[in-house]
Amino acid sequence: MKTWCIALFVVAAFVGKGYSLWCYRCEDEPSNWNCMKMVKCAEADQYCSTVVTTTKSGENTTYRLSKKCAPQCTETFADTGSGSTSTSCCGHSLCNISGASSVKTNGAMVAVGILASLFYIFRSGL
Repeated sequence: MKTWCIALFVVAAFVGKGYSLWCYRCEDEPSNWNCMKMVKCAEADQYCSTVVTTTKSGENTTYRLSKKCAPQCTETFADTGSGSTSTSCCGHSLCNISGASSVKTNGAMVAVGILASLFYIFRSGL
């Protein structure tokens, strides 16, 4: 049973481009809570992108989020003085979940954490 679980985990972890990309999609939403619709991307799409636009009016700041699938993506940041626009890109399914453009997930660290957890579970005999 342990061998079967390990084999299944290895297959799931290393099957990368054998399936279509999925991204979160929304257009000009004021909150990340409104950006949780998952869509299957076209075969040409290789990235999930998130665009965060801020507009300053006096002491008020308005945030707008747009998320989508994209065939190409360039990370950018532009400050206009009265606001800013930031574009972030990532290349695996559902990686654009966060509305914070500065938050990045280190895939290697996630993999090490999962492997360490599995090692602990199998060593302890759970």
